[in-house]
Amino acid sequence: MFWDFAAKFYDAFETWYNGEVNRNLVVEVVKNIEESDRVLECACGTGMITKAMGPKCRELIATDFSDGMLKQTQKKCAHLNNVKVRRANIMEINCKDGAFDKVVAGNVIHLLDDPQAALEELLRTCKVGGKVIIPTYVNNENIEETGFFIKLLERFGADFKRQFDYQSYQDFFTEAGYTDVEYTLVEGKMPCAIAVITKK
Repeated sequence: MFWDFAAKFYDAFETWYNGEVNRNLVVEVVKNIEESDRVLECACGTGMITKAMGPKCRELIATDFSDGMLKQTQKKCAHLNNVKVRRANIMEINCKDGAFDKVVAGNVIHLLDDPQAALEELLRTCKVGGKVIIPTYVNNENIEETGFFIKLLERFGADFKRQFDYQSYQDFFTEAGYTDVEYTLVEGKMPCAIAVITKK
């Protein structure tokens, strides 16, 4: 699997290639996390957001489909007793309806065959009044540079189903029927758009 392979060097991308954006997006995500929260994270990757959310919440279940990614997350969060790391599929989350106060899915929507079905599953697991937080890298004005990086990843085996810019990312949620969404754009080399849906 590509993502098992990518886990070995993904941290280099997070810190070297896009470090400023990633540091700032983590800050923005963590702003939504409260001490009493039970949090689900899907597509946790190597634990960049996980390790920052863990100390801020009551309980965190961090999941990913890639064993390689989960190993990295486990290493980073071994000191956090309230963080559990599990293998799971974002399309079929094995938990009860409304089980979590906050649900986070970072940089995965553009990789899915059916992202709208994933949104429904994320919202299902979130309690009424809770938040679903979805950060996703988007193309910036220098689309040639962003496109080069994406083509490089695809050459190694990544499978991007879609590419967004900030406007098309907002359009994606509107077209899916979610009109009451808060957006934040973290600008930089590869910007990140953060969508926050409050479940009604």
